[in-house]
Amino acid sequence: MPAGQAAPAAASARAEASYSLRGLTVRHLAAAADHAPALHDLDLRIEAGEQLALIGPSGAGKTTLLATLACAHRPASGELRVFGADPWALSENARHHLRARLFLAPQTPPLPPRQRVVTAVLAARLPHWSLWRALVSLFKPADPAAAYRALERFNLGGKLYARVDRLSGGERQRCGLARLMLSSAQSLLVDEPLSALDPALSELTLTALRDEARQRGATLVCSLHQVDLALAHFPRIVALKDGRVVFDLPREQVTPAMIAALYQGEQAASPPPPDAIAAAVIHVGVCH
Repeated sequence: MPAGQAAPAAASARAEASYSLRGLTVRHLAAAADHAPALHDLDLRIEAGEQLALIGPSGAGKTTLLATLACAHRPASGELRVFGADPWALSENARHHLRARLFLAPQTPPLPPRQRVVTAVLAARLPHWSLWRALVSLFKPADPAAAYRALERFNLGGKLYARVDRLSGGERQRCGLARLMLSSAQSLLVDEPLSALDPALSELTLTALRDEARQRGATLVCSLHQVDLALAHFPRIVALKDGRVVFDLPREQVTPAMIAALYQGEQAASPPPPDAIAAAVIHVGVCH
C-alpha cells in the first residue's frame, strides 16, 4: 500500500488469509524485459471470506491481477501465497488441487459454441467427476435441476437447453457466472461481469455473487468499471493504475477527488460524476 494511505478495514480474524502478496511483480509472457511490468511491487492481503472490488482505468492491471490470484500467471518476482501456500513451489499435481479451490470468471467466458447451456454450466463440476461421468453428462446432463437453479439466480433459467451460440453477449456472461455457482471454489475471482448488462441485471448479478460468496464463506474479488456499483456493493475498494495500487480503502473513505485522479486522462470509460459517487457512499447502508 502506498505510504500515507489508510489501511483497509480489518476483516474478522482468520487463521489463514486467502491471499498474501508482498512486492509482487508480474510480466506478460510476450512483454520485452525493458517494458514496464503488468503489475509492479504489489503488497496486498485478502482475508478469507472478504469481498472487495478492483477499480481503475483500462490497462490498469485488474485482469492480470485476477489471473495471478487464480494461479494462471507466474510472478516474475515477489511473494504470492494462496491459502497459505506458494503455488509455484508446489508440485504440478498439488497446484492442480489448489486451483480447484479457485474459480476465475473471465469477462468473456470460454463456452463451447455448440454446447447446450445446461452442459456448459455443469462443467463447473468437472474437477470432481470421473472421466466416465463427465463423458456421460455430455449426452445426458447429470443434474439439470442444479443447473436450472444456478441460471435462475441470473434470470436465465429459460435458456437451460439453448445452445451457447444462440445466446447474447450478456446471456453468455451470466451463463459463465451460473457455472461459478456450481463450483465448490473458496475464492471467486470475477472480471468485469457487468460489461454487457443493463442496470437492473447489473444489480441482480452483483447481489447474487455477493450472496453466494457469503453463504459459502468464500472470498470474492470483482473487477468493475462501474465505480458507483463498486462503492454501493463492496466494503473494500482497491484501485489500480499502471500496474500499481493507488489506494486500498474502506468504501466510506473513497472520495470523488480520488476517483477523478484515478481516471484522469481516460477517455473510453470515464468515471461517474461526483454526485453519483457521493450518492453511492451515502446509500451503502442499504446493501448487504
